[in-house]
Amino acid sequence: MSGVAFEVKEQGLTEALLKIEGIANAPTEELAEGIGRLVQESTRNRIRSTKTSPAGAAWKANRAGTAILYRSGALERSIDYVASADSVVVGSGLVYARIHQMGGTIPARKIEPRSAKALAFKVGGRLVFAKSVNMPSVTMPARPYLGLSPDDLTKIILATESWLSELVQ
Repeated sequence: MSGVAFEVKEQGLTEALLKIEGIANAPTEELAEGIGRLVQESTRNRIRSTKTSPAGAAWKANRAGTAILYRSGALERSIDYVASADSVVVGSGLVYARIHQMGGTIPARKIEPRSAKALAFKVGGRLVFAKSVNMPSVTMPARPYLGLSPDDLTKIILATESWLSELVQ
Protein backbone atom coordinates (compact mmCIF):
# COMPACT_ATOMS: atom_id res chain seq x y z
CA MET A 1 0.00 0.00 0.00
CA SER A 2 1.34 3.34 -0.93
CA GLY A 3 0.33 6.73 0.32
CA VAL A 4 1.35 9.82 2.17
CA ALA A 5 1.10 10.36 5.86
CA PHE A 6 1.86 13.44 7.91
CA GLU A 7 1.69 14.35 11.53
CA VAL A 8 0.98 17.80 13.00
CA LYS A 9 2.50 18.63 16.34
CA GLU A 10 1.18 21.71 18.07
CA GLN A 11 3.87 23.94 19.52
CA GLY A 12 3.08 27.19 21.28
CA LEU A 13 -0.63 27.24 20.49
CA THR A 14 -1.62 27.41 24.15
CA GLU A 15 0.79 30.29 24.78
CA ALA A 16 -0.48 32.14 21.69
CA LEU A 17 -4.09 31.72 22.80
CA LEU A 18 -3.22 33.10 26.26
CA LYS A 19 -1.57 36.13 24.64
CA ILE A 20 -4.62 36.74 22.45
CA GLU A 21 -6.84 36.46 25.52
CA GLY A 22 -4.56 38.96 27.24
CA ILE A 23 -5.12 41.44 24.41
CA ALA A 24 -8.88 41.07 24.68
CA ASN A 25 -8.74 41.87 28.40
CA ALA A 26 -5.96 44.48 28.19
CA PRO A 27 -6.34 47.77 30.08
CA THR A 28 -7.00 50.05 27.11
CA GLU A 29 -7.12 53.15 29.35
CA GLU A 30 -3.31 53.25 29.16
CA LEU A 31 -3.41 53.36 25.35
CA ALA A 32 -6.20 55.97 25.38
CA GLU A 33 -4.21 58.17 27.78
CA GLY A 34 -1.21 58.02 25.45
CA ILE A 35 -3.32 58.89 22.43
CA GLY A 36 -4.95 61.74 24.37
CA ARG A 37 -1.57 63.22 25.29
CA LEU A 38 -0.34 62.84 21.70
CA VAL A 39 -3.38 64.62 20.18
CA GLN A 40 -3.36 67.28 22.92
CA GLU A 41 0.26 68.17 22.19
CA SER A 42 -0.28 68.11 18.43
CA THR A 43 -3.27 70.46 18.78
CA ARG A 44 -1.37 72.80 21.09
CA ASN A 45 1.53 72.87 18.61
CA ARG A 46 -0.90 73.68 15.80
CA ILE A 47 -2.16 76.71 17.76
CA ARG A 48 1.25 77.80 19.02
CA SER A 49 3.42 77.24 15.95
CA THR A 50 2.19 75.73 12.70
CA LYS A 51 -1.00 77.82 12.28
CA THR A 52 -2.58 75.19 10.03
CA SER A 53 -5.61 72.95 10.06
CA PRO A 54 -5.16 69.23 10.70
CA ALA A 55 -5.33 68.81 6.91
CA GLY A 56 -2.37 71.20 6.54
CA ALA A 57 -4.25 74.26 5.18
CA ALA A 58 -2.94 77.59 6.45
CA TRP A 59 -5.38 79.60 8.57
CA LYS A 60 -6.73 82.87 7.22
CA ALA A 61 -4.81 85.85 8.65
CA ASN A 62 -6.59 88.08 11.15
CA ARG A 63 -7.26 91.81 10.64
CA ALA A 64 -4.84 92.82 13.40
CA GLY A 65 -1.98 90.98 11.75
CA THR A 66 -1.10 89.33 15.06
CA ALA A 67 -0.44 85.67 15.88
CA ILE A 68 -3.54 83.75 14.83
CA LEU A 69 -5.47 82.11 17.74
CA TYR A 70 -2.68 83.05 20.14
CA ARG A 71 -3.24 86.47 21.67
CA SER A 72 -2.76 85.36 25.29
CA GLY A 73 -2.13 81.63 24.89
CA ALA A 74 -5.36 80.81 26.74
CA LEU A 75 -6.78 78.69 23.90
CA GLU A 76 -3.59 76.64 23.65
CA ARG A 77 -3.48 76.08 27.42
CA SER A 78 -7.17 75.11 27.47
CA ILE A 79 -6.71 72.14 25.13
CA ASP A 80 -7.32 69.08 27.26
CA TYR A 81 -8.49 65.52 26.85
CA VAL A 82 -10.60 62.91 28.61
CA ALA A 83 -9.64 59.29 28.03
CA SER A 84 -11.60 56.17 28.92
CA ALA A 85 -11.27 52.50 28.09
CA ASP A 86 -12.91 52.96 24.69
CA SER A 87 -12.62 56.63 23.71
CA VAL A 88 -10.57 59.81 23.77
CA VAL A 89 -12.14 63.28 23.57
CA VAL A 90 -9.90 66.30 22.92
CA GLY A 91 -11.13 69.88 23.03
CA SER A 92 -11.42 73.18 24.86
CA GLY A 93 -13.94 74.42 27.39
CA LEU A 94 -13.49 78.08 26.46
CA VAL A 95 -16.67 79.83 25.29
CA TYR A 96 -14.97 81.17 22.15
CA ALA A 97 -13.27 77.91 21.14
CA ARG A 98 -16.13 76.73 18.93
CA ILE A 99 -16.33 79.85 16.75
CA HIS A 100 -12.61 79.66 16.02
CA GLN A 101 -12.92 75.98 15.06
CA MET A 102 -16.13 76.24 13.03
CA GLY A 103 -16.32 79.91 12.04
CA GLY A 104 -19.55 81.86 12.16
CA THR A 105 -21.12 85.24 12.75
CA ILE A 106 -21.21 87.07 16.05
CA PRO A 107 -24.38 89.19 15.92
CA ALA A 108 -24.42 92.96 16.36
CA ARG A 109 -25.08 94.09 19.91
CA LYS A 110 -25.05 97.10 22.18
CA ILE A 111 -22.49 97.06 25.00
CA GLU A 112 -23.20 99.02 28.17
CA PRO A 113 -21.24 99.27 31.43
CA ARG A 114 -22.19 96.72 34.08
CA SER A 115 -21.12 98.50 37.24
CA ALA A 116 -19.92 101.95 36.20
CA LYS A 117 -21.43 105.06 34.64
CA ALA A 118 -19.40 104.71 31.43
CA LEU A 119 -17.19 102.39 29.43
CA ALA A 120 -13.51 103.35 29.25
CA PHE A 121 -11.16 102.29 26.47
CA LYS A 122 -8.27 103.64 24.41
CA VAL A 123 -8.54 104.68 20.78
CA GLY A 124 -5.30 105.70 19.12
CA GLY A 125 -3.59 106.08 22.51
CA ARG A 126 -6.33 108.44 23.76
CA LEU A 127 -8.66 107.47 26.64
CA VAL A 128 -12.32 107.56 25.57
CA PHE A 129 -15.47 107.29 27.72
CA ALA A 130 -18.86 106.23 26.39
CA LYS A 131 -22.23 105.37 27.93
CA SER A 132 -22.62 102.56 25.35
CA VAL A 133 -21.03 101.18 22.20
CA ASN A 134 -22.84 99.60 19.27
CA MET A 135 -20.79 96.64 18.07
CA PRO A 136 -21.39 95.56 14.46
CA SER A 137 -21.77 91.90 13.59
CA VAL A 138 -18.50 90.13 12.93
CA THR A 139 -17.96 87.12 10.68
CA MET A 140 -15.17 84.85 11.86
CA PRO A 141 -13.56 82.47 9.37
CA ALA A 142 -13.15 78.85 10.42
CA ARG A 143 -9.66 78.11 11.67
CA PRO A 144 -9.84 74.39 12.48
CA TYR A 145 -7.30 73.41 15.11
CA LEU A 146 -8.99 70.24 16.39
CA GLY A 147 -8.71 67.03 14.41
CA LEU A 148 -6.18 64.46 13.32
CA SER A 149 -3.49 65.21 10.78
CA PRO A 150 -1.95 62.42 8.67
CA ASP A 151 1.11 62.66 10.97
CA ASP A 152 -1.15 62.29 14.03
CA LEU A 153 -2.72 59.16 12.53
CA THR A 154 0.70 57.66 11.85
CA LYS A 155 1.82 58.36 15.43
CA ILE A 156 -1.39 56.85 16.83
CA ILE A 157 -0.91 53.70 14.74
CA LEU A 158 2.73 53.39 15.85
CA ALA A 159 1.77 53.93 19.51
CA THR A 160 -0.98 51.31 19.21
CA GLU A 161 1.36 48.81 17.57
CA SER A 162 3.94 49.40 20.30
CA TRP A 163 1.30 48.96 23.01
CA LEU A 164 0.08 45.72 21.40
CA SER A 165 3.60 44.34 21.00
CA GLU A 166 4.24 44.84 24.71
CA LEU A 167 1.11 42.79 25.46
CA VAL A 168 2.12 39.79 23.35
CA GLN A 169 5.78 39.51 24.41
